[in-house]
Amino acid sequence: MEYTIQSQPSYSLLEVTLDPGEQLVTESGAMAWMDTGVAVETSTRGGLLSGVKRSLLGGESFFQNTYTGPGTIGLAPGQPGDVRPYEMDGGDLLLERGAYLASTTGVETNSDFQGLRGLFNEGLFILRLSGSGLVFFNAYGDIQEIEVDGSYVLDNGHAVAWEPSLEYRLTRAGRIRSFLFSDQIIMEFSGRGRLWAQSRNPRSLSNWVFPFRSQESSNNG
Repeated sequence: MEYTIQSQPSYSLLEVTLDPGEQLVTESGAMAWMDTGVAVETSTRGGLLSGVKRSLLGGESFFQNTYTGPGTIGLAPGQPGDVRPYEMDGGDLLLERGAYLASTTGVETNSDFQGLRGLFNEGLFILRLSGSGLVFFNAYGDIQEIEVDGSYVLDNGHAVAWEPSLEYRLTRAGRIRSFLFSDQIIMEFSGRGRLWAQSRNPRSLSNWVFPFRSQESSNNG
């Protein structure tokens, strides 16, 4: 298997060339183009329960597509930003909701319950990847890799992925006020491991767009 990541970091697109019999699992709807020799199969991958957990709890697609070579396939994330590869060797990787793009078949994706510490985040669940193989994840904006050795603070809207050797807790930064005057929610990481952060925050974009939204005019006549 060979791959290239084009147009980094603003509008990254992943192009993967599969040898005969090689397979790549992707999010539903990620395929932008492919050779006619590539076969595709759509399934819940892991059964109905796994599909429901992945969709409702992990923020990913209910169905996943498995592409089998030979041929080349182009994958485009739904949001503008970077794509990064990560080689797994029997360990785990934790992803924020919506960050998973594709992986080889030796990697399993499952939603992971984060307990009460996730109450202020986008949800109580994140995506846990396990197994061996190659993973591709995407972000909104550029992706910065951070080597944590001790502690590190990150706004929760900028977190993309982290290694499970890092512990974290969610807290409110009482002295930092957000656009809508509520306390900023931050993630306090501790331990040793790698952390990936995105340079843009989709919630900040949503707050910026909110005043410009179209509204229906009231008609009292």
